[in-house]
Amino acid sequence: MTTPDLAVDIGGLKLQNPVMTASGTFGYAREFEHYIDLNRLGGIIVKGLSLKPTEGNPPPRIVETSCGMLNAIGLENVGIDAFIQDKLPFLKTLHPPIIGNIYGKTIEAYARLAERMEPLTAVEGLEVNISCPNVKEGGVAFGSDPKIAYEVVKSVRQKTTKHLMVKLSPNVTDIALMAKVAEDAGADALSVINTITGMAVDLSTRRPKLANITGGLSGPAIKPVALRMVWQAAQAVKIPIIGVGGIMNATDALEFMMVGATAIQVGTANFVNPGSTMAIIDGMEKWLKQEGLNDIKQLIGTLVTEG
Repeated sequence: MTTPDLAVDIGGLKLQNPVMTASGTFGYAREFEHYIDLNRLGGIIVKGLSLKPTEGNPPPRIVETSCGMLNAIGLENVGIDAFIQDKLPFLKTLHPPIIGNIYGKTIEAYARLAERMEPLTAVEGLEVNISCPNVKEGGVAFGSDPKIAYEVVKSVRQKTTKHLMVKLSPNVTDIALMAKVAEDAGADALSVINTITGMAVDLSTRRPKLANITGGLSGPAIKPVALRMVWQAAQAVKIPIIGVGGIMNATDALEFMMVGATAIQVGTANFVNPGSTMAIIDGMEKWLKQEGLNDIKQLIGTLVTEG
């Protein structure tokens, strides 16, 4: 049997396979160059970027939990200027599409970041993190308010011609509504989901284990929630969904595609095994051969829910 075709198209952005790296878990790619063949990846999403360098939260800011981890890094990053000067030259040498993850505390900050990214030809797309607090609205997360989420995505859309992906927060009542809002505002694709808010306590000290008290839960523990939300979002919109949340192996990745994802992102698994992405690509190919399928797209959205 010939080698199965793993190529997918996520709203105009063509990937050689569906395996992308989740922002915040892969640095700026160079950190992994000695562990994997970066050019085999479907796409590379860099660590979240803000207008100015951000130190993030004080430690401790990572805690291992049952079947996952909590992080309260606080979106530490080098800022857009250092990214362009120090990180982009290496990223330019790579084959997979580079996607810049951006975040801000005001709608204006998102728009300005999109403007700064627009002339960077090496960056083919933007992923908008709307799980951040809106300082002008009392700290409510952009991604939890449909009207504000719409305005953020619309403001970025007006400033960029690049592929526009929106990373949805799971900390909402209706993920399908938020998906539709992002689509209506101009998103080309959606990444579903970001981390789930959680906390951990130390019984002996009677204190939170994270200095920030709460953090984002990721890893296998959130996979069932992520699968459900991808399934719901895929039924609500016409644009492609990128599944994120607890994907540790090829089986996990294929399940996300079966419920409606066109591509997936690998996050926490990168910390457990830096070679996870390569193993997932190999595993996908092997499974397709076993099933007698010659194209990964034959799997997308084939979940049977009736009969």
